[in-house]
This record gives sequence, C-alpha cells and structure tokens, in this order.
Amino acid sequence: MIKIIRTNSENPDFTELVKFLDADLTIRDGENHLFYSQFNSINKIRYVVLAYKDEIPMGCGAIKEYDTKTMEIKRMYVSPESRKKGIATKILTELEKWTYELSYGKCILETGKMQPEAIALYKKNGYTLIPNYGQYAGVGNSLCFEKNLK
Repeated sequence: MIKIIRTNSENPDFTELVKFLDADLTIRDGENHLFYSQFNSINKIRYVVLAYKDEIPMGCGAIKEYDTKTMEIKRMYVSPESRKKGIATKILTELEKWTYELSYGKCILETGKMQPEAIALYKKNGYTLIPNYGQYAGVGNSLCFEKNLK
C-alpha cells in the first residue's frame, strides 16, 4: 500500500529523490538543463508530498505560491521502478488537495516537451495547456498547464 505524507523541503527523502529527478532531467533537457535548473531550487519549500511503499520513498512533488490565488506544482518525480502504478496521480491529487485547503483556487505547472510521461499525467488529471507563463514565456521546449480547483 502507498502511504502519502506531507512534509517540507528539509526532509532528507525529498532531497534524495530530487537528486534522481535532476539526473533524469539533465539527460532529457540536454543543453537546456542549465536554464531550467535555475528555477528549481528546493530551499525553503513549505509544501512537499512524499509517497512511500514499505517505508521506501517512491516519489515526490511540491507546491509553492505563484500568486495569491495560484500554487505552482514543482519537483514531481517517481522512481523508474515505481512508475505506471498510479503513484504520480496520488502525489498530484494530494498536492491539489493541499492547495485547496490553503485557499488557493488554481494549480499551474511547467513541464518539458521531452517529458511525454509527465504531459500524459497532467492531461489525464484534468490539466489544460495554457500559454507559457513567467520565466517560461517564449521558451520553445516548455509546456505550461493549469487546473482550476474551485
């Protein structure tokens, strides 16, 4: 059974999973990785979700405030051996629930065109494609999505 917990970016399991995420993104993003990595600091993230199976961390995700009505989903990752088991959806659902509990009405996120699994996950969970926002505006490798929660 998958256990979902809420924590913050000081959790050592989160920091370890993010190392694997960054290694994967280094390969997928190629020469664009340095550009993206500047927006992915995990310092002082207050809202982190971890998924465990038998006390082993399998995946993570986080939210951070984008504006007074919107949380941005960040650092979504599930270990390769744990994929295609619904863990990412459980993490995403918990992040959305937490966003709603904190009185935010919408989630936004950016993912890369070289991440077809992530694109499929977000579409499957009701996210719609939007124009690239903020630092991703005009970036051809990025896709941005949103989901209204209210």
